[in-house]
Amino acid sequence: MKENVLLQKNERIDQLYSQNIKIIQSPEVFSFSLDAVLLADFAQVKKSPKLKIMDLCAGNGAVGLFVSQKTNAKIAQIELQPKLADMGKRSILLNHLQDRMQMTTLDLADTFSKFAKDDFDYVLCNPPYFKDQAMSKKNPNPYLAIARHEIKTTLDQVLQVASGLLKMNGKLFLVHRPDRFLDIMDALRANRLSPKRVRLVYPRVNQEANMILIEAIKDGRDGGMRFLDPLYTYTGNSYSDKVKAILYGDK
Repeated sequence: MKENVLLQKNERIDQLYSQNIKIIQSPEVFSFSLDAVLLADFAQVKKSPKLKIMDLCAGNGAVGLFVSQKTNAKIAQIELQPKLADMGKRSILLNHLQDRMQMTTLDLADTFSKFAKDDFDYVLCNPPYFKDQAMSKKNPNPYLAIARHEIKTTLDQVLQVASGLLKMNGKLFLVHRPDRFLDIMDALRANRLSPKRVRLVYPRVNQEANMILIEAIKDGRDGGMRFLDPLYTYTGNSYSDKVKAILYGDK
């Protein structure tokens, strides 16, 4: 399939070299960030083709595409914004993954009109991070504003949907911001999700964490939450060895 057939105006194809995955992006609309790559790396998913994975708030499909290289499971994706969902659909075609990946343009509020409850083994989510407050400064680009602020959904709704989709003992993998940690913990437990693994991501040594990765289990037992070694994004002005390995595969 010719790549130029799949591209529209002001779009480009980027590649995650560690996995040979190509993704259609647009600087005018949306480009995946490091958080998507780190979430996909953090997610521990089994290889069985009998398993089912859901990628919520999928954007242009980056997280699901990256995870596709770790498993043979079926991967469904939900994205509210049609333009981003369309980019994700074309990226699925670009990577010849249409036999086991599907992008659906859908509001999270309508999830269960299309997908069955208690049907997924894993849910991945890179949701909007910031509360939609009247005084909060939002990106003037509406695509980015919706992706980053809780304009169309909320943390509680995201976790309610995730819990509804998961089978008992199914796992959620979430990336978010550390300053929402208490909100996240409250919302997880309110939605029958028990946090089990947590990893903080720091820009550099001696700087505050700016990202948090969380694994939770539906109807899991209380307790047993583990904090993994911290991940540092940079050493000096270059990516750290761990982040280089995730991005470029030089492990």
